[in-house]
Amino acid sequence: MATRIADLPADARPREKLLARGPHALADAELVAIVLRTGVRGQSALDLAAALLDQFGGLHGLLNASSEQLRKIKGLGAAKYAEIAAVLELARRTLNEQMMQQPLLDSPAAVRDYLRLWLGPQPVEIFAVLFLDNQHQLIASEELSRGTLASTSVYPREVVKAALRLNAGALILAHNHPSGLAEPSAADRALTQTLKAALALVDVRVLDHLVVTRHNVVSFAERGLL
Repeated sequence: MATRIADLPADARPREKLLARGPHALADAELVAIVLRTGVRGQSALDLAAALLDQFGGLHGLLNASSEQLRKIKGLGAAKYAEIAAVLELARRTLNEQMMQQPLLDSPAAVRDYLRLWLGPQPVEIFAVLFLDNQHQLIASEELSRGTLASTSVYPREVVKAALRLNAGALILAHNHPSGLAEPSAADRALTQTLKAALALVDVRVLDHLVVTRHNVVSFAERGLL
């Protein structure tokens, strides 16, 4: 039988513990329980949070779960899915703000986390671009193409047009592999060289091309593929 949060000692209840000791004092399951607010039949919010973390392999897996995966969880209705999705979006926007505040190359971890949260859970392949100014500050991040489970069509003229529209001096290319394999394909390599050549004609540098999955990001620059 599930233990109700209301039956726990006051200093063991997630919300009261957070207010008394700060969010850093809470375990992952306790933080998720606060987001969920209530449990489901047979499970308290804390029990449900622990079950979700166990099923998805921890907090990172839960925050990167797709809407289809979350909706399959028994008892996790639309309201609770919306609450988790809202937390995911808040995390993504926080990383976006962090990237806007300093040269992007000074915060590679934030860039990778941002792209994992944005592109990693997507069920189809998406091609996106981070547009930067000449000081490598982020101007905008845009999705330029959406395809199928295995591929997407990217037109160099659309990337060039967007770079000119935003007055970008440099950019970072990114796309996801829904298969979960982050290894760049031969098509990825050919596309990168095509885009690099097209953008060089308008004096826009390609700083990197990142291949993204739920749990990994592979950098063309680090692999010496640019």
